[in-house]
Amino acid sequence: MARTAIIGGGAAGFFLAVCLKEMMPEMEVTIFESGSKVLRKVAVSGGGRCNCTNTFEDIRDLKEVYPRGHRLMKRLMKGFSERDAYEWFERHGVRLTIQEDHCVFPQSQDSQTIIDCFLHFCNRYGVKIRTGKRITSLEQLSDYDFVCVTTGGQPRAEGLQWLADIGHEIIAPVPSLFTFNIEDAALRALMGTVTENTSVMIPGTSFRASGALLITHWGMSGPAILRLSSYAARHLAEGGYQSPLSVNWISQKENEVTEELQRLSIQYPQRQLANIRPYDLPSRLWSYLLSKSLNEKAEKRWGELGKKDLHRLVNTLTNDNYTIHGRSAFKEEFVTCGGISLNSVNSNTLESRHHPHLYFAGEVLDIDGVTGGFNFQAAWTTAHAVARAIVAAAF
Repeated sequence: MARTAIIGGGAAGFFLAVCLKEMMPEMEVTIFESGSKVLRKVAVSGGGRCNCTNTFEDIRDLKEVYPRGHRLMKRLMKGFSERDAYEWFERHGVRLTIQEDHCVFPQSQDSQTIIDCFLHFCNRYGVKIRTGKRITSLEQLSDYDFVCVTTGGQPRAEGLQWLADIGHEIIAPVPSLFTFNIEDAALRALMGTVTENTSVMIPGTSFRASGALLITHWGMSGPAILRLSSYAARHLAEGGYQSPLSVNWISQKENEVTEELQRLSIQYPQRQLANIRPYDLPSRLWSYLLSKSLNEKAEKRWGELGKKDLHRLVNTLTNDNYTIHGRSAFKEEFVTCGGISLNSVNSNTLESRHHPHLYFAGEVLDIDGVTGGFNFQAAWTTAHAVARAIVAAAF
C-alpha cells in the first residue's frame, strides 16, 4: 500500500489529503504539523469568515491577482479552476455565497465551517494527523513513498534551508500583503474614510493598482493598497519600505477632471468650493484635498477658481504625492512572496526537479495572490495538481 506524508497542516495540506483519499482510497495519508493546532490560518482568514475563493469574473489576466506564478496558475487552473473549487466545497457540504465584489465565503460566514469540513472528511477517510511534529529532513520520512511540502508562507528563509540543502532554489521570503505607514497628521486625522475607486502607483515603476482605499490612523490600507503591496513586495522590501507613492483619488485622467471642475465652476459659481464635492468624494477628504492644494484659497467660491488654482486642484486629485515610511501587517493575512522557486519544480506535476516523489503545494511555492480569495484558490489548485500527480505515479 502506497504511503504519502504531507508536511504542513494548513489549507493546502488538508485539501490534498482529502483529494488523495478520494482519488485513491487505499493510499495511506499522514499530515505532519509542527504546531499544536491545524488550520490556524484558515480560522483567522477573511476576518474569521474564510474568503475561500473568487469568481474571477473581472479578471482579464491572472497577473492581476498572481504577481508571481501567474503563468503556472494559468496552466494548473485548466485542471482545477475556481468553478471546480466552488463545486468541490458545495459537494462536501459547505454551502457558499458570492458577494458583490466576487469574493466567495461560506454561507455561515464562519471559517469554522471550512475547518469542520476538512476535519470531518479526514476522519471519515482515515487520514492520520500528527501535531507537534516538526520535519526538517526527508530522512524522517524514509518510510513514505511520496512526500508533499505544504508548509505555507515562511517569514524567514531559514525555515526552508533543509530544502535548499538538497538542491532547491529558494527565493528569499518577504511580506507581500501589508498596509502603508504615511507620516501625514492631517491625512491620518481622516481615519475611517473610504474612497471606492482610487488608483495608486509607485512613481518611476510599473507598479500600480486600483480599488477601494481606506485611510487609517497609521496611513493607508484597503484593497488598492494591499494589491499594490503585493505587486511591489520585493521592490519595497529592497528599499526598506521607504518609497514615494502617488494617489489618483478618483481614477480619472487629468483632462477629464479639468473638464468636470470647469463644468462645476460654471454651474455653481456662487457656491463655496467645500460645498460641492466632485465625484461624490467624502466630505472630510474633499476638505483635506482643497486645503492641501489651495491653502487659504480653499474658502473661495467655484466662480473664483483661476487657471492656476484649477491646475493645482486637478493635480492633487489625480497625482497626490506621499511618502511611504514603513509597513504595517495586514492582521487578517499572513502572506509572503518567495519560497521554493518555480524553477525547482516540474510545472505540470509540481514534483521536485532535485528529488523524486517530493512535491510542493500552496504558499510554500513562490506563488502568492492578492486579497479576495486568490491565495486560497492557489492552495486548492496546486494541491489538486499534486494529488493527481501522486496517484498517477502510484499506479
